[in-house]
Amino acid sequence: MAAPGTQILLPLVAALVRPGRAAVVAPTYGEHARAAALAGHDVIEIADLDAATAATLVIVTNPNNPDGRLSDKAALMTLAKRLESRGGLLVVDEAFMDVGPRDGSLAGEVGRRAIVVLRSFGKFFGLAGIRLGFALATPYLAARLAAQLGPWAVSGPALAIGVEGLTDRAWMERARCRLTEGTTRLDKILADSGLEIVGGTPLFRLVRTAAAPELFHHLGHAGILVRMFPAHPSWLRFGLPAAEDDWDRLQIAMAAYANRH
Repeated sequence: MAAPGTQILLPLVAALVRPGRAAVVAPTYGEHARAAALAGHDVIEIADLDAATAATLVIVTNPNNPDGRLSDKAALMTLAKRLESRGGLLVVDEAFMDVGPRDGSLAGEVGRRAIVVLRSFGKFFGLAGIRLGFALATPYLAARLAAQLGPWAVSGPALAIGVEGLTDRAWMERARCRLTEGTTRLDKILADSGLEIVGGTPLFRLVRTAAAPELFHHLGHAGILVRMFPAHPSWLRFGLPAAEDDWDRLQIAMAAYANRH
């Protein structure tokens, strides 16, 4: 079921379960906890799936942002079974699964348990501007979501672009190869600069450094934006440069930083 971005879907999906305890595996997108709270849930953040014992709604990002952590598929299915037994729901945000393990997705399991899988065109496909995402769920849950969205949730051109992207298997394979080569190149730049890589996916890398605020501002002055995390002040997330000139600019900026330290 298509929707104008997964951030629009999240509060609607959270509302599929009557208000109760919602557990969000964190650290992750702040929007997940906000969406569950908007749906009336008492939200807690948990470090792993084992801590979700009292929840009726569990939200997991898989692979996770910003650390790239992968949740085991069998463990997710076990959790979904427990949630289903008490009228709950497992929501798995797979915005980065296009670059995850081929057998890691729960897309093929939504008919077996109370599971909703969210997917996005804004990450792997680089199409954030068309505001397109979709949910995979049982026909019953999908119908409830569609009724809340209404008949004109997504424009025709956005749908056409989405279909083209999902069916172009050759482009997807080339993109995965290109991203893998890019992260190898980025890893070397980061390691040569003395940064500790603590996680990521083929779309980004997470580093840890005590000088994160200083490096953030240094790169900003060079026209390079990386992501900071107020709750984790030693973390920075690096995306992949888009073009060769961007790679050169990053290389020069990181070399200048390393030479100062």
